[in-house]
Amino acid sequence: MADSKLPKSLKTGKNVVIEEGVIIGENVELGHNSVILKGTQIGDSVVIGANCVLGIEPGSNKRMRKINQASRPLIIKKYTRIGNTVSIYSGTTISENVFIGDHASIRENVSVGGGTVIGRAAIVELNSTIGKDCTIQTLAYVTGDTTIEDNVFIGPCVSMSNDKYMGAQEYQLKGPHIKKGAKIGNNASLLPGVTIGEQTIVGAGSVVTKNVGNNEVVAGVPAKRIKNP
Repeated sequence: MADSKLPKSLKTGKNVVIEEGVIIGENVELGHNSVILKGTQIGDSVVIGANCVLGIEPGSNKRMRKINQASRPLIIKKYTRIGNTVSIYSGTTISENVFIGDHASIRENVSVGGGTVIGRAAIVELNSTIGKDCTIQTLAYVTGDTTIEDNVFIGPCVSMSNDKYMGAQEYQLKGPHIKKGAKIGNNASLLPGVTIGEQTIVGAGSVVTKNVGNNEVVAGVPAKRIKNP
């Protein structure tokens, strides 16, 4: 805990590890066996469950894309609640009043807006942006390089992709862009680079292969417009 700023109001469970350079605000709670890695910044009144690892430095091998190793700290802003066995990487910013469920994983260079809920075992990959007041439900997979605007609903087990050629040739990775107020039903699949318009509804189990406009309802494999709400 050397060189970390730890207030007297901090509550820690058993076997908590806090590395150097960590900054922790007032009235923070850290659950049993959680590890706060170097440089992580935690705001006031944040609650973190047991067995979490926060501030992970990204790694890679020669088959993975190059990652900028000039890392920024993980920042978790005030009033956020993090469940048990959650992993969050460095370079990510979690805004105020966010809720992150048990077993969730959030990679580096991600931004999560205030009031958003990230459900149990959901995965958010690197370089993605999630807006304010979104709901990302259990086991959803948000691929890298995705943009999710404010007030979006992502149902359970939704899957997204960002590599059109699945590694067979060079391609600029690009995940979906989901605009304000859109709703994606459970088990839907969104292909690389598709745009989902504002207030649009994607039915459960749909496969979205091309852009969808604003205020539409689409469903099916592939997804087609069935009506305008």
